[in-house]
Amino acid sequence: MVASQASREPRFVAQPQPQGRASAQSHRQSSGHSSGPRLEQGPAAGPGSRPRQSSDHDSDHSSGQSADHSSGHGAARSPGRRPDREPGNASGSEHGSGRGSGQAPAHDRRRQATTWGEARAVAARAGRGAAPRTQRLALDRALGHVLAEPLAALTDLPSFDTSAMDGWVVAGPGPWTLHKGEGGGGGLGILAGHSAPTPLPDGDAVRIATGARIPANATAVIRSEHAQVDEAKGLLYAQRQVVPGQDIRPRGQECRSGDQLLPVGTLVTPAVLGLAAAAGYDELVTVPRPRVDVLVLGDELLTAGLPHDGLIRDALGPMIGPWLRVLGAEVSAPRRLGDDAEALRHALTTSVADLVITTGGTAAGPVDHVHPILAKIGAGLLVDGVAVRPGHPMLLARLPSGGPYLVGLPGNPLAAVSGLLTLAEPLLCGLAGRAPAEPYRVVVRDEVHGHPHDTRLVPVVHRGGSGEGAGSAAGDGVEHVVPLHYNGPAMLRGIAAADGLAVVPPGGVRSGTEVEILDLPWASATPWTEGCFT
Repeated sequence: MVASQASREPRFVAQPQPQGRASAQSHRQSSGHSSGPRLEQGPAAGPGSRPRQSSDHDSDHSSGQSADHSSGHGAARSPGRRPDREPGNASGSEHGSGRGSGQAPAHDRRRQATTWGEARAVAARAGRGAAPRTQRLALDRALGHVLAEPLAALTDLPSFDTSAMDGWVVAGPGPWTLHKGEGGGGGLGILAGHSAPTPLPDGDAVRIATGARIPANATAVIRSEHAQVDEAKGLLYAQRQVVPGQDIRPRGQECRSGDQLLPVGTLVTPAVLGLAAAAGYDELVTVPRPRVDVLVLGDELLTAGLPHDGLIRDALGPMIGPWLRVLGAEVSAPRRLGDDAEALRHALTTSVADLVITTGGTAAGPVDHVHPILAKIGAGLLVDGVAVRPGHPMLLARLPSGGPYLVGLPGNPLAAVSGLLTLAEPLLCGLAGRAPAEPYRVVVRDEVHGHPHDTRLVPVVHRGGSGEGAGSAAGDGVEHVVPLHYNGPAMLRGIAAADGLAVVPPGGVRSGTEVEILDLPWASATPWTEGCFT
């Protein structure tokens, strides 16, 4: 372990908790009801309007989710569950009521929960504090990895003076006498890929190809389209003024040998591979991709077909692996453990991954085994609950004896996305050696209701200012974001149409307020379009 290990030491050890289950994946998915197909949250608030704080009740209802109605795939509710126990209701929201289980009341748990900003900071510090590892990869295998060493030039670029254009290389003032048969070109002039040509006498000109070496004593290169040849006299005339050095790339123009081209932490993109090859590299020293195991919990989950008989489709298994791969992780196939506590214990204690992701089971229901198993194996809890909606019962732990980290995601799909962005992404960023993205803020077009105490993460779509909503505080031509409907904890419809999440502070924000934006990892590759959902 490295000296920075102290920064990631557990703050406290998981303690046994009464078993219970108040939040299972998609069990709590409600399709909701809306008056139309649009996903926009609503019209912009008028000047001077105050944002309304949403209680645990209206945080779902205002987004199109209904606690009393469910339809469509993944919309089943647990048999025997009362509507007032649905996630998002005042009886305990996503965390579960904990009634009859000996768990602390919801208001006590809220005081214990880590703030959203601190939770992300803890995850980032844990990732950065991991023992450094490096590997050497051939260029054709390094794409998507992160540089573990600075990329320094192994040669001058270009490594010799070269021609920037096809044309004629000349020496001295014109007109110039044509000089044929040079550099092994068989009468074609000086070609790329040949050894140094003979020096060019003053007053002479010879054909040259792009990338070919410039002969000693040369003055300039004249492009073919700017030259006139008098074959009868054997002379070359320039149709434009010739400037010494024109269209010649001098040695070391881009860099000198030893210059640092890219710093540690740079993501290896196709362009980086090209630069590395040009600079003389055959392989790169990179940080290994973090290895991630995904454990899907819950007996109620189907892997195919339509929901039936109280069983619902697993939405997280197909989503989490690809999401983590986009973040640069090496992800194993999801393992479906059901609600088997012993299977969970065995999976955690035998994992050789850097990070284990679990889905569901982080609350305190009768089959929520994550907390009891972490306590049983002596794991250290770094974050146990976050003051954010959706996703309140997420957690971050370190397994004993230098074992992997564990991010426990809530079972509700959008709450799980919240956990990925809050804990998994900054942790993986540190483990992979990547520099964290710089936070940025954008004006939100519409009023966004807030939770009284917790941060809210709301799916949004960027717009560049097309004149729509001219009466809003985000006027014409101003980049802004539009909140989307279907943002309840059990819903994916909003996030599927989004390119980011707005970080809404407790109490909400008015129209025209700047809010921090969390980009979805694929947003930069997706055009900012309104699509059919806004």
